[in-house]
Amino acid sequence: MVEPVGKIDKPEPRWQAVLALLAVGGIYVALPRPLIVGPKWALPIFIVVLIAPTVVAHRMGKHSLNRTLGIIISSVITLALIASVGLLVAAVPSHKEAPVALLCSGAELWLTNVLVFALWYWRLDGGGPTLRDQRREFGSRSFVFPQMQIEKIERDRFHIDGWRPGFVDYLFIALTQSSTFGPTDAPLLARWAKLLAMAQICISLTIVIVLISRAIGVL
Repeated sequence: MVEPVGKIDKPEPRWQAVLALLAVGGIYVALPRPLIVGPKWALPIFIVVLIAPTVVAHRMGKHSLNRTLGIIISSVITLALIASVGLLVAAVPSHKEAPVALLCSGAELWLTNVLVFALWYWRLDGGGPTLRDQRREFGSRSFVFPQMQIEKIERDRFHIDGWRPGFVDYLFIALTQSSTFGPTDAPLLARWAKLLAMAQICISLTIVIVLISRAIGVL
């Protein structure tokens, strides 16, 4: 599945991942106060403060520091997501939130779930974007993308010789898993990817079940 290519291509752009992080911070601010642990501004400020040294570390070639900071950011936003989903579950039986506000909160948390796990897949696959750039290998080490299932002699026709996944590809995986509650676009190979996928699906299912239960008056 993984094959080296001889050509040197451009490094993978990272602005999509930065934009996803900023979107997570923006969505968090938009959540109702009862669904937020701690000060409302804490997570967005944390994200912005850590993005700067992460970018600087990447530019200076300090890849270990860049990876460590990236994992710290992803871990914190994951914990914040789980906490907010827990508060959503706890808030439903009290009926303190209006139905429309509850629906909007659920949609915001669902979208946050997609972005958070897309960042995890992007950060961990093949050792991260830096190692993927250095190896210049075809495809992925943790997922079987559709491009990897095309015969080598046919790749030139589709202009995918030397193809590597980017953030948008991982975002699509996260989106389909949150929508269908299972992998559809790219089967999972690595155990860590399967564990993360199970966690993502469980969070999505929790949000959907809570909203449906509230809608039909069970909770």
